[in-house]
Amino acid sequence: MSFTPFELEAWQSRYEHSVAHNLADSGCHPVGLGELLAHDPDAIGRLLAVDLNYPPVGGTDALRALIADWHTAAADNVLVTVGAAEANALTVATLVGPGDHVVVMEPGYRQVRGCALNAGADVDAFPLAPDHQWRPDLDALDRLVRPGTKLIAVTNPNNPVGTILTEPEIDAIIAAADRVGAWILADEVYRGTELLTDRITPTFWGRYDKTVCVGSLSKAFGLPGLRLGWLVAPPALVDATWRRHEYATISAGTLSMHLAETALAPATRDRLLTRNRTLVRDGCARLQNWVDDHKGLLSIIPPHATALAFVQYHLPRPSLEVADALRVHGSVLVGAGTQFGVEHHLRITHGLEAGYLDAALSSISRVLTGLA
Repeated sequence: MSFTPFELEAWQSRYEHSVAHNLADSGCHPVGLGELLAHDPDAIGRLLAVDLNYPPVGGTDALRALIADWHTAAADNVLVTVGAAEANALTVATLVGPGDHVVVMEPGYRQVRGCALNAGADVDAFPLAPDHQWRPDLDALDRLVRPGTKLIAVTNPNNPVGTILTEPEIDAIIAAADRVGAWILADEVYRGTELLTDRITPTFWGRYDKTVCVGSLSKAFGLPGLRLGWLVAPPALVDATWRRHEYATISAGTLSMHLAETALAPATRDRLLTRNRTLVRDGCARLQNWVDDHKGLLSIIPPHATALAFVQYHLPRPSLEVADALRVHGSVLVGAGTQFGVEHHLRITHGLEAGYLDAALSSISRVLTGLA
């Protein structure tokens, strides 16, 4: 059987621990355990008292209720997974089979695309158009969606370009799905990383019956090491994905669930979102100034959310070649545009501590100038 590897994750797995500066990860500077627990004097005692047994396979009742609140859902709509990666994979494995048709948003995080191809599906992409500030080409979506379309996958806010879908755009995507009875998979891991507003990006949940929303603690909450994610879906689909979850991982970890309950408690949730918005807003401003200092070599369509910038370079070289030169000669790891379906771009994470980010950008400048 043919197999489509996950090129971005393979790239990161090979090199992310062998460079001085890793700007290929897609979240903020991570929260320390002490920082997470600092505002609760009893938190350490409760943590030390945790029984390291198997947890409830689908997530504790308390955690499922907190996740449901984040999406304005019910606890029965929630399955806790090992990161959003498992949630996406379980959704595709449950809904998509050989010969099915899947439409994905691009540029995008290409996990759903790869999972669908590996399931034997036919996959098409509808673009976010750079000539229109990375807005979705809804006419292209309408042309692609057909009676055999099983799934439409979007990421909102988008990875890597930071687009936040408007209400009319969400309505148009739902209308395209409803026309043929397709499911919508909405990866919402970047809700809470908004750059221009404190209003949380609206969820797809509750707008259309055949919807799956995916989230995690890795991006907006700054807790990627917990490997704690979830999917929100109709109860029958939760049950079907749960059966596959038992094959794949059995459950997320006991300590991860315990700490997730702490992170998603309303007061802590708001504190983490504020902390990480400060990082992404400062980092985005620093990166924009850096791009402006390289006019003619670099340009960017400013993102509206995420800790990411999708920077266009104006050199006649493929993106993987440029990214590899940055790794080898600058000891900086970034994402190559081709890993998201678009050439002559680099995905650069900016939601990092200022000194670390500035040093990495300086190394990138040196290498790119040498390539020009």
